[in-house]
Amino acid sequence: MGSTSEIKYKPIGIIHTPFKEPMGTPIQPTAAKGVKGWVEVFPEYAEGLEDLEGFSHIILIYHFHLVKRALLKVKPFMDDRVHGVFATRSPSRPNPIGISVVRLIGIKANVLYVSDVDIVDGTPLLDIKPYVPEFDVREVKRIGWLKGNVHKLPKSRDDGRFVK
Repeated sequence: MGSTSEIKYKPIGIIHTPFKEPMGTPIQPTAAKGVKGWVEVFPEYAEGLEDLEGFSHIILIYHFHLVKRALLKVKPFMDDRVHGVFATRSPSRPNPIGISVVRLIGIKANVLYVSDVDIVDGTPLLDIKPYVPEFDVREVKRIGWLKGNVHKLPKSRDDGRFVK
């Protein structure tokens, strides 16, 4: 059995958006409705985009490259209380990996045109997966501490608390 002490990933592309820094960036794709961006997939991975245009939404998996440090307790953007990082969507995590479900507008060669993007410009892309409601949507009974805070999402923006 192999060691899991270190896992290395190589970016497959770069995400481009209007957000030049974390400060002011929407904190979830649903709060970034209509915000357009583009994803440059490196040419050596372009062949993997075949048939992706048949999906209206895709999942972007990326590296939070601007996070200052990993924390196990954080004060998330939509609450004044501290929570365990795994009960939040905070970027400041032991493995700073982000996910966003975005709308796929079109593909031209190795460039994906997307909308509803909540990601900082220049973010390294790790992977792309098609979003399929039958696979990805679940009936949810509880949303923990967010129950009393989720109404804050439309106006919540990154305030820079987790960046270098």
